[in-house]
Amino acid sequence: MKKYIALLFSILFLVACKDKNTATIQTNTDSNLIESYLFDYDLNSYNIKRDTIKKGESFGVILDRNHVEYPLINKIATMAKDTFDVRRLRAGKPYIILSKKDTSNQAQVFIYQHNKIEYTIVDFSDSICIQKIRKPIKLVEKTATGVITSSLSETLDSQGLSAVISNDLSDIYAWTIDFFRLQKNDKFKIIYDERYIDDSISAGISQIKAAYFEHGGKPFYAFKFVADSTKMIEDYYDENGNVLRRQFLKAPIKFNYRISSRYNLRRRIAYYGNRIKPHKGTDFAAPIGTPIIATANGTVTESRRKGGNGKYVKIRHNGTYSTQYLHMKSQAVKVGEVVKQGEVIGYVGMTGNTGGPHVCYRFWKNGKQVDPLKQKLPAAKPMKEEIKPIYLNYIAELKRALDTIAFSEISSEIVTSTEE
Repeated sequence: MKKYIALLFSILFLVACKDKNTATIQTNTDSNLIESYLFDYDLNSYNIKRDTIKKGESFGVILDRNHVEYPLINKIATMAKDTFDVRRLRAGKPYIILSKKDTSNQAQVFIYQHNKIEYTIVDFSDSICIQKIRKPIKLVEKTATGVITSSLSETLDSQGLSAVISNDLSDIYAWTIDFFRLQKNDKFKIIYDERYIDDSISAGISQIKAAYFEHGGKPFYAFKFVADSTKMIEDYYDENGNVLRRQFLKAPIKFNYRISSRYNLRRRIAYYGNRIKPHKGTDFAAPIGTPIIATANGTVTESRRKGGNGKYVKIRHNGTYSTQYLHMKSQAVKVGEVVKQGEVIGYVGMTGNTGGPHVCYRFWKNGKQVDPLKQKLPAAKPMKEEIKPIYLNYIAELKRALDTIAFSEISSEIVTSTEE
């Protein structure tokens, strides 16, 4: 009968401790437990206390307050350490105490709710039994889309979407889009999985499966995929199989160049009378007119001519890194333009203070010029050629789904997938 009651209330089934029967629980959005049988404990046989962990409150203090002696508390803590670290109770988390229904009112069971999905039951009524329970959840595939008017977080908030999406998008596009420099009317659409308990209670975002971000008028796709089956590491790739977590290119020129001068804070420069003058760039010598390329995705912050730098372009890649390209014959990009890695941004020249045709490549980290050849930058191994056909076949349907989502659409459910 208890199981039928549990089903009626859409409650969780689990395997309980030894010598216990099948256990059940049902939680609503305010964490109140409302059925007559809680984990197969007849609530009519207990005094029930529902509360939340207070700041600075410990497991021992809670049990002591509920008439459990310290030798037993210490024994519970010792037995629980591999399953439930009683020292890590978090303030604000709900818990339930089941106590004897007699004059002693002594606690018999402690139930701690980690989150909407996970609970720990500590039963010390007879022997000590500790069990961590995970409610079964269902993944629901959803879509979201938006047009940036001020910031990504405000756009998501206006649609009632989780801030987790903003954080996830920032991580996915960390080396592709500078989220501190989003432009008005930039657009995005995503396909993501959301966790649900009992088909109705959201337990948060599981993962973004596919994304499209239009930044500065240029499209950036992202698809989650495991390209290395030996390590089983998931990463995000674009529509051509290029990993988004990419490193900077080693040089701002593709071919026909040589390094004529390296980063050197004690270099003597003939142009300045052979005096010591720090050289905070790396010079790549090449014929006049040779295309200069962006070494990573970013937004052009400067495109001008100034003093000894001559004509130059500066690109901000994210909140940490910027690059600068000096002595150009001419620039090919304007301020505010979004550029992709490998895109031509100008041409080798001799403008400014220079003794020959070259591009002086400067690398900025946290506002300070550093040697780019000595930086430990994010590694990005390319996808193996034999994997690409599998990947392209895998993303075909996801890309079609992304492309058919209209920007005017609000977040909507697509299909319910398997349980997690």
